[in-house]
Amino acid sequence: MSAAIKLRRVYEAAQPNEGFRALVDRLWPRGIRKVDLAMDLWARDLAPSDELRRWFGHDPLRFAEFGARYRGELAKTLHDDHPLLVAARAGSVTLLYGAHDAEHNQAVVLRQVLLERLESSH
Repeated sequence: MSAAIKLRRVYEAAQPNEGFRALVDRLWPRGIRKVDLAMDLWARDLAPSDELRRWFGHDPLRFAEFGARYRGELAKTLHDDHPLLVAARAGSVTLLYGAHDAEHNQAVVLRQVLLERLESSH
């Protein structure tokens, strides 16, 4: 089974068939009202810690180290019964993030960790 976990910038309009939509930022995205965001979960408990987020500063040169540190945090916070992991087991999931850089952000790392967890549970 191959899980469908998509990434979408929170500022992009929701698309059909995105499945379970989860915001994975610790801070609420600027300029968006909570009532206007189509989402099923705000998984801020899975977002990088404030300390790690500030250290990373969205610097692509720090992304590899950021990913390693963030994986360490996720090892403590992403439990088997977390609603995001449960949703990923059940069907399509879209991770929403606010960063401008689509390749160097926490959603990229979280997606990979989710896929690894799903694969290891089979």
